[in-house]
Order: sequence, then C-alpha cells, then structure tokens
Amino acid sequence: MSSFQPKNPDYRAVATDMFERQRAMQTLGISIARLEPGEVELAMSYSPDFTQQNGFVHAGIITAGLDNACGVAAFTLMPAGCDILTVEFKTNLLAPAKGERFAFRAHVVKPGRTLTFCEAGAYALNDGVETLVATMTGTLMALQGRE
Repeated sequence: MSSFQPKNPDYRAVATDMFERQRAMQTLGISIARLEPGEVELAMSYSPDFTQQNGFVHAGIITAGLDNACGVAAFTLMPAGCDILTVEFKTNLLAPAKGERFAFRAHVVKPGRTLTFCEAGAYALNDGVETLVATMTGTLMALQGRE
C-alpha cells in the first residue's frame, strides 16, 4: 500500500485518461492492472509480433512498458493541470523476456514539485511463476499548465 497522498483527488481518472490516450500502449496491448497513489502495475500478453530473433520479447518493448509504468506512477502524485514527460531512465536487462504474460510494476521513490524519481521491474509470468526480467530507474518531469 502506498504511503503517498495524491495532490489531485481525481488522480485515478486523470491518470487512466492519460494512459488511455497513448496509442503506443494500445498498440502493444498494455493495460492498467492496478493503480494507487505513487504505484502502478501494467499488464501485457505475449505476442510473437513483439519478439526479437531468438523468440524473446524485444528489449525495446520491455523498456516501453517500464517507462510507461514509471510515468503513470509519477503522474498519480502530480497536481491537477499537469502533464508528464520522461527526462531520463536506465534499464537493466536481467533475463530473457519469455513468458505468457508480462507485468510492469513501478513505484515512486521520491516525488518532487518538478522532478519525480521512480523504480520499476518487468516480470515474465509463465505457468504461475514470475521471473524478474528487467529493472528501470527513471526521472519524470511535471509539465505545469498542460492539461
């Protein structure tokens, strides 16, 4: 459970709307599975269309899910009238991304007025077993006055 208090009482509706307007997430079939202040879990099913030459989900797809999870987690703590933009991230690829489904879980480490720092993990789910396949740290910027 999150220990952060959202600045926008409508954070859930606003964050969901921001996420749903992202055509890239629609194309990848990524959806919000859980949303709390400063935390999110995104879900994606496996598709052979997302694989690289060895049959693993491409690192770019995994990175996109992680980046978006960090963005949504950070956005839940921003005041009304803001938008969000990633300004930096680092991804560590830990294991081949092979699974039936994937979960991208992010949480805010340090919220700020302009910059918010997040951590995230990408998990492959296969036969009920989760494997951590990648991690990310990210810095996200609040864009004031861009509802």
